[in-house]
Amino acid sequence: MPDEADVNQTTESTTMNKTKRQATSKAEEAPHESTPCEARSSGDESKCNMARLTTSPELAAYRVIGAAEATTSVGDHIDVPTILEQLRNEAAAVHCGDLSRTESMLMNQATALQTLFARLVEASMKAGTLPQQETAMRLALKAQSQCRATLETLVAVKNPPIVYAKQANLTTGPQQINNAAAAPSRARGKKTKPTQLSGGSHELLSDARASGNARSTDPTLETLGKIDRAKVRRR
Repeated sequence: MPDEADVNQTTESTTMNKTKRQATSKAEEAPHESTPCEARSSGDESKCNMARLTTSPELAAYRVIGAAEATTSVGDHIDVPTILEQLRNEAAAVHCGDLSRTESMLMNQATALQTLFARLVEASMKAGTLPQQETAMRLALKAQSQCRATLETLVAVKNPPIVYAKQANLTTGPQQINNAAAAPSRARGKKTKPTQLSGGSHELLSDARASGNARSTDPTLETLGKIDRAKVRRR
């Protein structure tokens, strides 16, 4: 008969072999949990690749997704290289002008916010106290506001607004200043004929105040009256 120690040793070895096989099968079925990084022969290039991956937007998005799905069944099936590649493809599509996924995301977010708004309104109506009702209603209105903002963003993405800009004529370069004497105008070139009031060949003085004070209802008759008026004594 085999010894009791040999039996125990055989049982322990069988149990260890089963555990190793189960761990191997689970490791093969489980998704990759390591972050891919291009390995180079040079140490400096490897450090640069790791720094580029650490600061990349797709890795930041994966960290948020992984933290959000850590306690759900979805997190158990997330493959890190695959999801990083998917995030890169989505960013590349936006760079090429394909906004179909962005529009779908905004529409789905608006629908989710609408559902949240309805759920919070129901919770507010079923609340037993006024503070609970007020809190739920305030959160419901915030969800409604975010839903409206999301729909406005979707409309702006689908139909970008047209900006009408007025052109402003601003002189940015040096300005030329002409200090030369101005050319004489045609009015200055004309000569005024002498009249009987001016006397001789002298011209009339261009005094606007003097002419304005002597002006009355009929300037022509007034001038003639001063020269050929009748000699009548004043009473």
